Amino acid sequence: MLPSLTARRLHAQGISAPAAASPAGAVRHLCAMQAQDYHAALWAVGLRTKGATLAQVEDAIAGGEIVRTWPMRGTLHLLARDDVRWMVALLAPRVQAANAARISREFGFDMPTLAHGRRVMEQALSSGTPVTRSDLYARMETAGIASAHQRGLHLLNWLAHESVICQGPRHGKQPTFVLMDAWVPPSAPLGRDEALHRLTQRYLQGHGPATAADLAWWSGLTQKDALRALTLADSALEKETHDGTTWWWRADAPVTARSRAIHLLPAFDEYLIGYRDRAPVLDVEHTRRVISINGLVSATAIIEGRVAATWKRATASNTDIALEPLRALEEAEHTGIHRAAQHWRRFLGDAR
Repeated sequence: MLPSLTARRLHAQGISAPAAASPAGAVRHLCAMQAQDYHAALWAVGLRTKGATLAQVEDAIAGGEIVRTWPMRGTLHLLARDDVRWMVALLAPRVQAANAARISREFGFDMPTLAHGRRVMEQALSSGTPVTRSDLYARMETAGIASAHQRGLHLLNWLAHESVICQGPRHGKQPTFVLMDAWVPPSAPLGRDEALHRLTQRYLQGHGPATAADLAWWSGLTQKDALRALTLADSALEKETHDGTTWWWRADAPVTARSRAIHLLPAFDEYLIGYRDRAPVLDVEHTRRVISINGLVSATAIIEGRVAATWKRATASNTDIALEPLRALEEAEHTGIHRAAQHWRRFLGDAR
């Protein structure tokens, strides 16, 4: 394993020191942040933003500075507004190609039906006002498109991959949707090689050091494309091989010392989910206690760069935490976790 790997990743990820002064800047630094768990994603941004509050992160989403959509792997992510179009254009087609036959076979969404659904959604969103998911499902039903049994979600997902729609601000607990053309300013399309170069630079900025397999996993690129992307960006990168594995990072990344700080990460955090190989930060024997067989990733406590416990909010009505250690914790480590929890509470607006 590359020496000081975890310390360098903690710094690149904006965990050991804030990545940016604004929520949108923190998201831009990471390039994309997994966000199917909306509230976990808010803390992922807050953790990486200097002095951020929950309200500030939600304001950035409501104002369109941060956009929640499906750019890659068929999974919701947060992106800075100016990264949405080129990332969806580069990465979504492979997801669509993999899913087209299945959604036609299992949900009846052949190309004519998808085209009909697109017209219905474009009309429903034509005023420019964000519309809730349930209201869009009602419009589908009126137009003769059944939305039950996840059909509505699959249609919205497909149209997001087509760059027709993206999510807007939340309305209570419900996501809303908007036309991408109304929410994300137009930008000149990138050639494929230029987009691959940009993706690699940006991924390693927020995740390095990482391997070609990590980049392929995170982005949804093929291994061949990931290696090509690294070659395209090679002049701005450094690399080192240990035990047959090559690790890449930005040439301008600072050298960082071992981090002894303790951090509370949210569920699905990029520190775990942003790499194919989690062994550098998670003991293999504890994998199923942190990442379930169906892919759910728990919130974690990180000590010296490695997962030492999982945690969750004890009850919905307060900000106490319930901790499940993966090993015996020393008193000083419990104290450090308490301090990390205070950071999370301040983000939520709890003055305790």
